[in-house]
Parts: sequence; C-alpha cells; structure tokens
Amino acid sequence: MMTPKEVVSLGANALNEKKAKDIKVLKTDKLTSLCDYFLICTGTSSTHIKTLTDELEKRLSDAGEPPLRREGFRSGNWVLLDFGCVVAHVFTEETRDFYKLERLWSDAEEVELSSLLGPC
Repeated sequence: MMTPKEVVSLGANALNEKKAKDIKVLKTDKLTSLCDYFLICTGTSSTHIKTLTDELEKRLSDAGEPPLRREGFRSGNWVLLDFGCVVAHVFTEETRDFYKLERLWSDAEEVELSSLLGPC
C-alpha cells in the first residue's frame, strides 16, 4: 500500500509527463477528512483532459491504487478522480478559473511541485 505522498507524487509525475498545465498540489489533511491531497491541473482541450485522466488512472491503478470514483467524463470540462487519499481535478482553463479551487482551499498548504517530480 502506497502512502498518500507516494500517490500524489506518482500522480503529479504522470500529469507532468503528459504536459498538464499549472499543476498544483494542496495538502488538505489538516482541513478535511475527504482526502490528504488535492492534485489540480489544466488540460488544453477535452482530448487533452481525457489523455491526462487516462494516464493518471492507468499509472495509479498499475501501482495498486485504482480510483474509487470518477466524475465528469462526459462534460470534458472538469474530471474528478477520487483515489481516496488523493482527489485529482483536471480542468479546462475556463472551468478552473470559474471554480477557483485554489482560492476556495486557500488554507491548505501548497506543496512545492519540484519536491514531488522525479523518479517514483
């Protein structure tokens, strides 16, 4: 079983390798029992969002952490993948600007992305 930090690190690497834009990791464990981390990024199109979420799901499933829940695939503007300890949000730029999750969760600690990227 992977630790939450290992799950979010593997997820961040998968998104980075598929050219996700503006990847943010918020540590939410002290603020909510929903999850330990939010993994947030932007895709450039609905096709790119599908590519990002497919890679994220494959990489984490292969590591023994399949998503517990998937939301939003049909709309193509926002896909949520719930891995239990990590909830990933993949948005179009417009939808991300509208919902402003980073502002909504501004009390969460932002994890420096460079500390998570690299060999997993």
